[in-house]
Amino acid sequence: MNRPSTSSLWIKLLLPFAAGYFLSYLYRTVNAVIGPVLAGELGLDDSSLGLLTSTYFLAFGAAQLPLGMLLDRYGPRRVEATLLLIAASGAVVFALADGLSELAVGRALIGLGVSACLMAAFKAFAQWFPPEKFASLTGWVMTSGALGALVAAQPVQFALGMTGWREICLGLAAATLLIAILLWVMVPDKPGKGKTQGFADQLAGVRHIFGSRHFWRYVPIAFSMSGGFMALQGLWVSRWMSVIEGMERSAIAERLTFINLAMLAGFVFMGFFSTRLARRGISPERIYLLAMVVNVCSFAAICAAPTAADGLLWAVLGFCFAFSNIVFSLVAKSFPEEFSGRANTALNLSVASGAFLLQWGVGSLADGLQRAGWSAGDAFRTSFVVLLVVQLAALLWMLKAVAPRS
Repeated sequence: MNRPSTSSLWIKLLLPFAAGYFLSYLYRTVNAVIGPVLAGELGLDDSSLGLLTSTYFLAFGAAQLPLGMLLDRYGPRRVEATLLLIAASGAVVFALADGLSELAVGRALIGLGVSACLMAAFKAFAQWFPPEKFASLTGWVMTSGALGALVAAQPVQFALGMTGWREICLGLAAATLLIAILLWVMVPDKPGKGKTQGFADQLAGVRHIFGSRHFWRYVPIAFSMSGGFMALQGLWVSRWMSVIEGMERSAIAERLTFINLAMLAGFVFMGFFSTRLARRGISPERIYLLAMVVNVCSFAAICAAPTAADGLLWAVLGFCFAFSNIVFSLVAKSFPEEFSGRANTALNLSVASGAFLLQWGVGSLADGLQRAGWSAGDAFRTSFVVLLVVQLAALLWMLKAVAPRS
């Protein structure tokens, strides 16, 4: 098999996978805008809305371990293109739903269908590019995700003024089908070592990953920081701004756009500078640690003074989140290349689990406190403080775990 030129690889790999991740992130965050419309039309409370939105992460997370084995065995092209067909069908089910159960099924199918969008890109980059290119490639594909989050804010809000949420979902289904075809046609295959392994050998590799102390150093922080931001960004940021800050829907959409622009800036920074910083002796682990410390401090300030800095602190969280994906390279470096799909998806399971449990948990706790007589503002603020405590504990766990090595 002739190796494509570097420029050809950039087009055949980066563009299709970036398109897939753009779509994945749009699906992930679109409920922050259409959620209030759904709640009003179908009479959903905060707990139901949180459960509905988080079913995306439940199905997404459940797919991760088998996904890693599939990527290592069959390659990213076949796996992602096939799964995107499931996402398209989920968008159709969601668009045609009349109640919570049908919406949840559609949302779960979407989560399952886009579960490979980032991990397949990581696998393809590991197959075709040298390690020194990986950080910048990751930055650029993550940039496409930030663009998807941007589209899920004001553009979707604008579209809701012209059409309904059902028509928007049907449009997303059509776009998903087109991207699946693009991936199947454009992305080259490259045979790898994992393709010759049997199921027992692949499962042994999974057990090896989960038995690693290095892996467990980063699981809690991936769960609470990466998963926690996804939980907030996908739903509860807009609810917080409505309940705590009294903002209108148009103003919330503008604020979400600001947050997503900050996240986009972080991804672009990664794309341009991460490799250069590493060459100057600033390790990815140091960059990651700094970003997570700033994240916790900013979130604490938001909980203490919700209206401080006029939304700037939320933008800081978005910028810091861009660096949270460094954790995948920190974990993967301790495992052989043929384990790359399984190592990344094992960690992504913790991220998706955090997003699901924390997104559902915030709404459930807020609802429970309101039923106990608390005001909506106090209930949501307390829910956010509980998340802050979980994040701080995870950060301290990582610091304690890496201290002997520093």
